[in-house]
Amino acid sequence: MRNTRLMPAALASALCLAACQPATPVADTEAGAYRFGDIGFKSCVLGGERGMPTVEAQCGSFEVAENPEAPDGRRIALNIAWLPASGKGGGSDDPVFFLAGGPGQAATDVAPVVDMALRDVRKQRDIILVDQRGTGGSNPLDCRDADGEPLQLDPADAADSAATEAFLGQCLRSLEGRADPRFYTTAHAIADLDTVRQALGAERINLVGGSYGTRVAQQYAMHYPAHTRSVVLDGVAPNRLVVGGEFARMLDRALQRQDAQCAAQEACKNRFGDDLIGRIRALESKLGENPVEVAYHHPTTHAPDTDTLGAETVVGLVHGVSYVPQLSALLPLVVDEAEDGRYQPLMSLAQLWSGQMEGMMSFGMQRSVVCAEDAPRYVPDPADADTLMGAEAGSRFFSGCADWPTGKVDADFTEPYGGDIPTLLLSGELDPVTPPEYGEEVVKGLSNARHFSLKGQGHGVMGVGCMPRLLAQFVESTDPGALDASCLDSLDYVPPFTSYNGWEP
Repeated sequence: MRNTRLMPAALASALCLAACQPATPVADTEAGAYRFGDIGFKSCVLGGERGMPTVEAQCGSFEVAENPEAPDGRRIALNIAWLPASGKGGGSDDPVFFLAGGPGQAATDVAPVVDMALRDVRKQRDIILVDQRGTGGSNPLDCRDADGEPLQLDPADAADSAATEAFLGQCLRSLEGRADPRFYTTAHAIADLDTVRQALGAERINLVGGSYGTRVAQQYAMHYPAHTRSVVLDGVAPNRLVVGGEFARMLDRALQRQDAQCAAQEACKNRFGDDLIGRIRALESKLGENPVEVAYHHPTTHAPDTDTLGAETVVGLVHGVSYVPQLSALLPLVVDEAEDGRYQPLMSLAQLWSGQMEGMMSFGMQRSVVCAEDAPRYVPDPADADTLMGAEAGSRFFSGCADWPTGKVDADFTEPYGGDIPTLLLSGELDPVTPPEYGEEVVKGLSNARHFSLKGQGHGVMGVGCMPRLLAQFVESTDPGALDASCLDSLDYVPPFTSYNGWEP
């Protein structure tokens, strides 16, 4: 990853904004402050949490009305980060906006990841990160206890409807006086993006959306086509998709594909067989009836610890690590160990994953999105009963929606994204939430688009292999058909670990 350090004079001379007007220092402020259009910025450093690297940026904010129909009412500040173009020629007049996933993830929280994946794009263009309202520094809908302290739902309580309802009730009460959850939907988010676009002075922008951010990107492009130059969708969520409604089936599909890879390798098949899902289900049942206390060493602090390992921990772990092939490659081994009563590796891996995810999502903002846009469309699928996550997976995901205040959703919200805006769609073959089938579904409705499914990869692939270079070529040319993607042929599967020394050659 590149850490960019630009001195004030170099920054002022390098940047080119809308109408090619250079960035200039903000009047009457301390040194190191700059203005991009109508928005003031100051130098900042993003990242550094949970072992993440850091990236130097310019940080600012811009106020909007919480309720667009009441402009004189409560106003909220959108938190914005600007990663200036790193090339000698400076930035172009149509920057790249990165749209984070979740729902509930803040774009600025993943700035180092974005900087790495878009490093080649950034040579020519400025990158803009806007924390979607309700996340990060944009009036976050974070849950707090009665004393105002951060409140987290214990994963062990996730399957307990009463505990979940109590948590959400307290979460909702903690928002009183600081936010109205009705005004934190995708529709409000795309209106904010266009307001920021205008404030920056950009006539057109390029959109890069990841996971749920692909919904935001599609909705923006459909509502503001004249201001959309190009679109990249990484981990494609079709507009018709009920977020959370297909998690159970998609996870089983990803695990089946992982099983097939193990069966194709003699060492893996001989060590673990070819029924990973069946073995996980048996372990889930065993621990559901008799949870065990496990003494283990914490994966990041290495301090000795003790915790309870139950069925929910197992299923949550399997779902989480399936996003990342480098972690899911450990699943057959830790499951095999647990079957023999050695639970420490599984518990350590579970704690590693939960630690990486802690604090990454705004739970209140997620409720505002899914309770308005997805829950009303959710219809249980009988096929979920035969999955690892079970028949209740969908209904659990929408816990609390009956009482959560919801905003309006446009009648055309689920219409397919179509048209001729240059669009590049990316999928990971083993993605457990947005599989390649979703990308194939969306690309069929586009006349100027291309879909890449990356072999052996999981959820979020824009930083994998040669994708950063292909992204830069696409954003510059806006010609998806001209891309030479042969460099992706070198990608392969991460072999399952057959021991803690790795995999057998």
